[in-house]
Amino acid sequence: MRIRKKNIFFGIDWLLILLYFVLIFFGWNNIYSATVNEEAVNLINFSTEYGKQLIWIGLSFPIIILILFFDAKFYEKYASLIYLVGLSSLVGLFIIGKNINGATSWYDFGGFSLQPSEFVKAATALAIAKLVSDKQFNLKKWNTQIQSFLILFFPAILITLQPDPGSALVYTAFIFVLYREGLPIYYITIGFVAIFLFIVTLYFGYVNVILGSFAFLIIILLYFNFYRKKALKKGWIRILGIYLISFLFITSVDFVFNKVFEQRHRDRFDILLGKTKDIKSIGYNTNQSVTTIASGGITGKGFLEGERTQGDFVPEQQTDYIFTTVGEEWGFIGSSIVVVIFILFLLRIIHIAERQKTKFSRVYGYSITAIFFTHFAINIGMVLGLLPTIGIPLPFFSYGGSALWGFTVLLFIFIRLDANRSNEW
Repeated sequence: MRIRKKNIFFGIDWLLILLYFVLIFFGWNNIYSATVNEEAVNLINFSTEYGKQLIWIGLSFPIIILILFFDAKFYEKYASLIYLVGLSSLVGLFIIGKNINGATSWYDFGGFSLQPSEFVKAATALAIAKLVSDKQFNLKKWNTQIQSFLILFFPAILITLQPDPGSALVYTAFIFVLYREGLPIYYITIGFVAIFLFIVTLYFGYVNVILGSFAFLIIILLYFNFYRKKALKKGWIRILGIYLISFLFITSVDFVFNKVFEQRHRDRFDILLGKTKDIKSIGYNTNQSVTTIASGGITGKGFLEGERTQGDFVPEQQTDYIFTTVGEEWGFIGSSIVVVIFILFLLRIIHIAERQKTKFSRVYGYSITAIFFTHFAINIGMVLGLLPTIGIPLPFFSYGGSALWGFTVLLFIFIRLDANRSNEW
């Protein structure tokens, strides 16, 4: 006889929840340090950014309870509907959205702003899990591959048009989830080759790269002509086809960089690639970020003792650059501990995903792992000056209610799905 436990807290993975609250705690402490001033040092001052973040943390609890209240089957049954609602919320931004810092990414509710793109990540993860878990679904077939890519394409393009390319970039992480479920590896190979050609083209210029690739093509053809003539007879069309596609891509990189990118985007890539040095305007944030982290040394300067943090040297330090506070006040040791906690958090999600009894739950688990990892890796890389500034928050650390709630929704839907594994026997 099958018995369903009514207690919504039964079967929950408390270790994952503990890691969640540890990250929330450390995150809020660093937001407090980055935004506190001599005029407002009261922890209960809700007019400050750290006070508002405390409110959003508190409001996360009813969101968590609501997510756990619904039966796990609800998320699978209505995944497609949730996805469509998410897309509708993105479309609505073009009609009644609020423009902040050049991006129409928020709804304004009487002074309270909400960014729907943070919640659409969960909706997309549910939709991908629903599609891939279908018994007739086979990622080796072209039609199913196109279906998967379209699910990712629609939210990504709508977010890009806001414009918010940083948030849209997160959707590329799903390619690894699809690969885990059977997508041919050549898609990932093509992706890495495209990234390589993109960087090389920006650094050396498209004319030089085209000439270099043409020389490489001649060498390949000569090799096959002298050592593998039979293979050349069968595959020369494929070789020329690959070169033609590469040629078109290299040319398009130059067009996009010079005609589509804004000047600030071009400047950031030039600085990252070392083609120019600008520490006073476009490169100011990155330079201040790296300098602030380096000033923390091995052990850091201590809580509220970071001169650069307290002196507001890093613009928007409480959002995209929150990790600089960790670096200055807690040093290399403290920063390493935060990184380790994040890694344990990700590994725990992977472990839980692998023990799922349903494909839907497993795919959703790997989807949120990919999303969390992308945010974590890109944000840290950006703060360290290894990647251009593209505006991706650090999960549970960066200031903002939408991001906090979006990550909370992502995580606790998975926790609810996992709890269902133990609620029936």
